[in-house]
Amino acid sequence: MASYMDMVTVLMITFMVLFAMSSVDSHKFAELKNSLQTGFGVVTSQKVDTATGVIVPPKAVTTKKATTLTPLQLASVEVTNLDKLEAEINSQLTAQGLQNSVSYSIDQRGLTVGLVGNQTFFDSNLAALTPIATRIIDIIGPILAATTYNLSIEGHADVRPPGPPFTSNWELAADRSIAVLSLLTSQSGLAQTRVDAVSYGSAQSAATTSAASLGQDRRVDIVVLSAQPATVRALISQVAAAGDPVAVAATN
Repeated sequence: MASYMDMVTVLMITFMVLFAMSSVDSHKFAELKNSLQTGFGVVTSQKVDTATGVIVPPKAVTTKKATTLTPLQLASVEVTNLDKLEAEINSQLTAQGLQNSVSYSIDQRGLTVGLVGNQTFFDSNLAALTPIATRIIDIIGPILAATTYNLSIEGHADVRPPGPPFTSNWELAADRSIAVLSLLTSQSGLAQTRVDAVSYGSAQSAATTSAASLGQDRRVDIVVLSAQPATVRALISQVAAAGDPVAVAATN
């Protein structure tokens, strides 16, 4: 009786397996077969990862915590980047003997490249760029275009009242800034969305009317604007004045 029941059980299981196989997707069955064969080392499947290595248990995996820089450290990094940009500009101008026509300063706004020097860039009461000014901007432009910084092109005029065709120093300074902006964007590939033109008129002019002062006031500043948060920008002047950004960040 027991043997009869065992036979019935075997037959029932056999029929169940046959029925199950009759409804199996042949494509999926082939994939399963290949996977099982690959797992047991019989064949190599192109659809199965056969890479070798050591399986690391989840508890042994450590996640490296991201390092958060302090505002002072971020200011140090920014000053370092601006210093490098200044050095690159100065190197290119020096190669052409034009380094003395440009001034530099770094503060909470970023790097200011001052286009100054009596009649190097602008003649009195004129907004047209001189030939030397064009050469200098042609050198500076590609360097600035290769960065991600936005720029503020800021025109200035001396304290003397302008003559025709200008009705005010605001207009004169505005035309000077636009002249520089136009050359930068047309010759250097600088995107127009990254640059603004600003006129300060004679609002930031020197108090004296000496020839040197008048020449300094008759200028355009190219300000490379830092994109750091205000808390970081507030520390840039301190770091730049220290002369060693890395040392300042390390001691705070």
